[in-house]
Amino acid sequence: MFLVRLALSLALFAAAAPAVAADMVPQSREAIRLSFAPVVKRVAPAVVNVYSRRVIRGNVGGPGSLFNDPLFQRFFGNMSPFGMPRERIQNSLGSGVIVDPSGLIVTNHHVIDGADEIHVVLADRREFKARVILSDQRADLAVLRIDAGGAALPILTLGDSDAIQVGDLVLAIGDPFGVGQTVTMGIVSGLARSIGTGDFGSFIQTDAAINPGNSGGPLVDLDGRLIGINTAIFSQSGGSVGIGFAIPASMVRGVIDAARHGGHVTRPWLGASGQAVTPELARSLRLPLPEGVLIKDVTRNSPAAAAGLRDGDVILSVNGHDIASPDELRFRIATLPTTARADLALWRNGGKRAVTVTLMAPPETPPRDTTTLQGREPFAGATVANLNPALVAELGIDEGASGVIVREIARGSIAQDIGLEPGDIVLAVNDADIDSVAALRQAAQTNGPWRMVIRRNGQRIAFSVGR
Repeated sequence: MFLVRLALSLALFAAAAPAVAADMVPQSREAIRLSFAPVVKRVAPAVVNVYSRRVIRGNVGGPGSLFNDPLFQRFFGNMSPFGMPRERIQNSLGSGVIVDPSGLIVTNHHVIDGADEIHVVLADRREFKARVILSDQRADLAVLRIDAGGAALPILTLGDSDAIQVGDLVLAIGDPFGVGQTVTMGIVSGLARSIGTGDFGSFIQTDAAINPGNSGGPLVDLDGRLIGINTAIFSQSGGSVGIGFAIPASMVRGVIDAARHGGHVTRPWLGASGQAVTPELARSLRLPLPEGVLIKDVTRNSPAAAAGLRDGDVILSVNGHDIASPDELRFRIATLPTTARADLALWRNGGKRAVTVTLMAPPETPPRDTTTLQGREPFAGATVANLNPALVAELGIDEGASGVIVREIARGSIAQDIGLEPGDIVLAVNDADIDSVAALRQAAQTNGPWRMVIRRNGQRIAFSVGR
């Protein structure tokens, strides 16, 4: 009986084998010669090299040093008294992609950050001086413009990054290590990755080789459409290990539109923040799976509040896109127009419900009232401001943050001596809640010692300062 079954199995396998082989093995010389060359030929002319130049000026001995005195510099010029140059040139290499025939180029913010001079070299070796139209540090994107003298430039069209799937073939093009334009092939390895960089952690992960110099270059699908801007790699050696990340085209599209219409990015305001749902939270909420974002703060008079969102709700999806983390929620909201209507799927009281939120630009309410404090008070030398939704969005901190934020600290000031740092949020002084710059100034003018509570990097810190 066993031999009969074995023979039957072998017969069935043999019958199926030709179909499997037809799917797996090239059947002709033409099939063997299949190539990505047609896609590369169409895409490569729109990919550019970006060279940035920054002058680093020395500061021998500090601002008040004799070495920085104009009379001293008259004799020593650009050299320090020790024979070292007072200035040095820092060069940076990256890639970019032309997205408009008028000369708009998208690259990474970190490629051109702080540059005094930027040059762009096209695939046909033409070189142009570029100027920055828009630089968006939060998204790590920048838009440059070159003047090609009226000549039409090759461009890449943006694809739908929401339509790509894990396993899709992709190509990455750039100038790794300055060796020249290089093409690598791989697949989409993951979606909606958060890698601890940028404020909108929803990157496309790919195993297409990405190396230093590829930053700002395109990730394209096999139709030659731009689906992402290569921006980061995971590596312990500095070279590619097959884990690269690209900013999705859905984020790039908004930055390009902003560059075309005024050069300033304004993203919509939801007015709600929360945390990822853990398995323990899912069980307590009677949620079938640990998914979504548990809302823990809804700002008054915000779009979220107007739509009826409340603490304890779980946002499961935005416009049909599943949400797994706060980063992904921020990303989905950030890719929408400022006045868009967003359809949210919520989990509340053990069941699902649908809510539509009408978004808006973050308001400047209350006014920032940016002030540099002076005198002998403990905050002297600190430049502080009222937190409002617009400033919260600008700084990329959690929605719902309130109070007074420290923007700058003067060197050698009392504020520096007591350990304050830029980014600290002052919550209370002598048990009085601080909700405005005026309240902080009043509390600081009382007699010491002062008991303070601040928030730094998400942690509450309490300490005392005496006179």
